[in-house]
Amino acid sequence: MDLTYTEEEEAFRAGLREWLSLVLPKLPAKPSPQDWPGRRAYDTAWQRLLYDAGYAEVHWDASPTQRLIFLEETENAGAPYVGANFVGLLHAGPTIASEGTPAQRERWLPPVLRGDEVWCQGFSEPDAGSDLASLRTRAWRDGDHYVVSGSKIWTSHAEVADWCELLVRTTPVSEAVPKHRGITWLAMPMDAPGITVRPLRTLAGSTEFAEMFLDEVRVPVANRVGDENDGWRVTMVTLSYERGTAFAGEVVACRRVLGELAREARGSGRWDDSALRRRLGRLNAEFSALWRLTQWNVSEAQRTGGVPGAGGSVFKLRYSHARQELYDAAAEVLGAGALDLGQEWTLDRLSALSYTIAAGTSQIQQNIVAERILGLPKGR
Repeated sequence: MDLTYTEEEEAFRAGLREWLSLVLPKLPAKPSPQDWPGRRAYDTAWQRLLYDAGYAEVHWDASPTQRLIFLEETENAGAPYVGANFVGLLHAGPTIASEGTPAQRERWLPPVLRGDEVWCQGFSEPDAGSDLASLRTRAWRDGDHYVVSGSKIWTSHAEVADWCELLVRTTPVSEAVPKHRGITWLAMPMDAPGITVRPLRTLAGSTEFAEMFLDEVRVPVANRVGDENDGWRVTMVTLSYERGTAFAGEVVACRRVLGELAREARGSGRWDDSALRRRLGRLNAEFSALWRLTQWNVSEAQRTGGVPGAGGSVFKLRYSHARQELYDAAAEVLGAGALDLGQEWTLDRLSALSYTIAAGTSQIQQNIVAERILGLPKGR
């Protein structure tokens, strides 16, 4: 498979680099990680800058390769991460672009691209996280609306969101055979009556996740993406983006951190430890391979129509463990400083603990690889 870039793609890279060199020095300071309203304002302002410069649509309308170049260059330049725009830009937006009606695309995509609206993700439930098909948040038809009751947990960015990509059960578990066939994908306005959001504080002290309680919330039937009871298929599109390309920029960030770790180790004298040098060398090979795998996944998505395939699970499975190993190595380099919550690497290490759970646990990814790629039989 050809992993080289065309002249047009390299021209896109050069133009993006020039624009970033002009705009990044003018950005204000980032708000505190605990200030989510401030972070929303910062993140959406950055998205507006991208929109005005013509780079906002790179996540949807550009080729997968251009999208990869964009993520690589913005991360290398130290540009702001998508932050509060994560779900809208990398999950809900691509899903609506792929599966939504023309009216839905016209209504929801431009505000996300401009930074006008923020989305959250309402998938997991207290008893249905990894086993997402067991979700029980119920929706029943009442004329032109669904009436939704239930609860969600780990709802990303719920406290600052305008919309929620919500999975509901429109056929009871007892009647759906198999059970995933009774699920529907809805776009729920977060200002609708009956929604209660309770932020969850992470180990790092941030509140990017929340519990969400839904008490007979009315959602227009027009907000359904895909057919009723076809939400599982639509969700697989969402998750393919989440596992396939959404973490690409983070691989670049990890490679940058690895270089910083090596410099820190040389400066502190820890570089004399041959075991540490071997560990950092192995991680360098690991992330180089993950970057090549990312390029392969993007090339495959471009060949097959733009939606990442099951190869995204291979990437997510290995990346989540490699990231944890990277920040364990960072703790070794920092020594006693690894206990200081004021250290960026310390906070990143706490965050890395969630990566083998978020976006599908490692066990789920292993099942997908075994069944869909290796062709092994399903477990009983």
